[in-house]
Amino acid sequence: MVAALSESLLDDAKRPAFLADAKEVLDAEVSDKGGASGLAVKGGYAAVKKVSPSIVADALESFAPKFVEKLEPYWAEFQGNGGGNFADLLVSKQDEVAEALLSVTDARAESSSRPALQKVYSSLRSSAKKNVAEALPRVGDLVQRHAG
Repeated sequence: MVAALSESLLDDAKRPAFLADAKEVLDAEVSDKGGASGLAVKGGYAAVKKVSPSIVADALESFAPKFVEKLEPYWAEFQGNGGGNFADLLVSKQDEVAEALLSVTDARAESSSRPALQKVYSSLRSSAKKNVAEALPRVGDLVQRHAG
């Protein structure tokens, strides 16, 4: 039987490397954004990091179990299909996967006690689905590299 994705990515031995690479993926995605919407994303990301220098790493640490939980059914489908490239599966279902992942951050934003974070998140949410969908190739590669 194939191990659950959470066991493959989040056990004590593997979690630090997975989270470090996840932060690199996030930084690369933000860095690659262009145009007016890219400026908004970069500005929002910078604003959030000003709230606390460790906020991105802390958020990834906190969100990782829920993100992995949302990716679990796609990983199971991928494993059932006999492998290949996990990123391709995620991209083929990008609307569904993006909404699943955003449900995690939506819930957190709603429950945040920090008005500044809620404001930044709210201003970026309208373009978030597109940005998450664009990140799925890197996310899929990240997951496959660490879980494979």
